[in-house]
Amino acid sequence: MNSEVLDERAYDLHLPERRSTALVFASPHSGCHYPDAFVRQSILPTQHLRSSEDAHVDKLFRVVTDHGAPLLAARMPRAWLDVNRSADELDPALIEGQRRGPHNPRVASGLGVVPRVVSGGRAIYSGKLPQSEARARLRDVWYPYHGALRRLVDDSVSVFGRSILVDCHSMPHEALDYISVGRKRPDIVLGDRFGAAASGEISDLVEAEFTRAGFTVSRNAPFAGAFIAQHYGRPRADRHVIQVEIDRATYMDEATLEPHSGYDEVKARIADVVARLCAYGQRGGASVAAE
Repeated sequence: MNSEVLDERAYDLHLPERRSTALVFASPHSGCHYPDAFVRQSILPTQHLRSSEDAHVDKLFRVVTDHGAPLLAARMPRAWLDVNRSADELDPALIEGQRRGPHNPRVASGLGVVPRVVSGGRAIYSGKLPQSEARARLRDVWYPYHGALRRLVDDSVSVFGRSILVDCHSMPHEALDYISVGRKRPDIVLGDRFGAAASGEISDLVEAEFTRAGFTVSRNAPFAGAFIAQHYGRPRADRHVIQVEIDRATYMDEATLEPHSGYDEVKARIADVVARLCAYGQRGGASVAAE
């Protein structure tokens, strides 16, 4: 197994010795490289900035390379740039000279591609950012990340005839306060944009494997998938995206962001799910050595 860092600011790409499955895994919100300039620029302490981070998700899924799949993980934090947003979701309330476009609820709430707030609606900055800074973040991180993701998806289609992108996230425990599955609180929320991002067969398979591993699973509630699911999911072209949200309370202390005693068990159960999904994705294609 080898690990390749292609752009130290944009992402880490972990490759298997040989790609043997149509599965691609990505973690767009686990980045934890907080530039000193950003920390100084923000009016929030770093711990508050990290409240938007999907801490440890990349580590929970790191095992995918043992099963022939790549893992793409963002290095920069979501509070600095959100690669699960379109590049044109720029917030006129934050970015100088940005014209208002059609109403966009994500942008209006401060959660555009360059976020204005973190969880709880807490403002990141005391004023606006220059247009040039927002464009530089897109140039240096957004475009490289999506260039790498597009290549991974296209390679799967080329070799295996299809791609199954598993977009890996975590969610605050409180996000599930009003969601139940058979009177149980879900541990996992799968998003396929109500069938627009993945076929029913793929969504059913992923749900069944997480359920088999002992997780309680909800689908599309409260999270159905954002830009990555919308942009890359083309089930009619055999390009599928499933967004996976894991309840943070199952594996870490949300206040300190440190793994707790349940972390190893959750990681082992996810490894079981990954092994089964990757085995499914081996059907119908050859393997290819990682370059």
